[in-house]
Amino acid sequence: MKIRVATYNIHKGVSSIRAEPRVMALKQAIGMFDADVVFLQEVQGKHDLKAAKYGAEHLGHKHWPAAAQHEYFAGESRHLHAAYGMNAIYDHGHHGNALLSAFPIASQANRDVSDHAYEQRGILHCMLDTPRGPVHCYVVHLGLFESGRRRQTQALIAAVQETAPHGEPVVIAGDFNDWRNTLSTELRNALGVVEAFDEIEGANSALGDIMRKLRRKSSVNPARTFPAALPFFRLDRIYVRGFKVETAEVMHGSLWAKLSDHAPIVASLTLA
Repeated sequence: MKIRVATYNIHKGVSSIRAEPRVMALKQAIGMFDADVVFLQEVQGKHDLKAAKYGAEHLGHKHWPAAAQHEYFAGESRHLHAAYGMNAIYDHGHHGNALLSAFPIASQANRDVSDHAYEQRGILHCMLDTPRGPVHCYVVHLGLFESGRRRQTQALIAAVQETAPHGEPVVIAGDFNDWRNTLSTELRNALGVVEAFDEIEGANSALGDIMRKLRRKSSVNPARTFPAALPFFRLDRIYVRGFKVETAEVMHGSLWAKLSDHAPIVASLTLA
């Protein structure tokens, strides 16, 4: 079974410069992934101020949907299932992580991993009902401080160990904010996962196989995804267990630079 997955921090549906609404364009862009499963971070479940300002006719156009963003992205025309994990709550709304899936979502749960009061973070776990059995998906957005990320990584490891039985396939994706790449080895050792870009580098050569085995003893080399206009930092990841990574790419270019401060990652997987 082949599955195409994507991860994208959408910056709450507004541009990184001048905070202009980009929700309508984001829906079209997400459709361009042609993905079966989309892992989304910073999804606006509700924003009364933006809805009041942009939801009505604004300069002759409607720029903010009435529905929550994850529901709007799933859309009736695309027939996607959607799950949402609310993390940050404020007077005029809330945001969190979300999952869009072409497969039915058999169950969902959101685990609070906030490390302090100023950063509300969560791990959204969805079990998908696929033709080849359950697939466990974890949407992740870790904190800005390294000490907090380490504690949140331990919570992620515990969540996967508790909820994904041994042998069942797993996809963990999102914004790890792990710009120094200090967490990959710990995740690999504890969960038996591999990082998508580490797997595809040199995938079709014997030398590539040797190099990947050597790298697994140290650290992987994730893709550069931030800032989207000129990606330098390696913040976003896709980790998998039970899948072979066929392809992985970062979506670059002017379109993506206008939509969010992060560039999305898309990967094609085959169930091992």
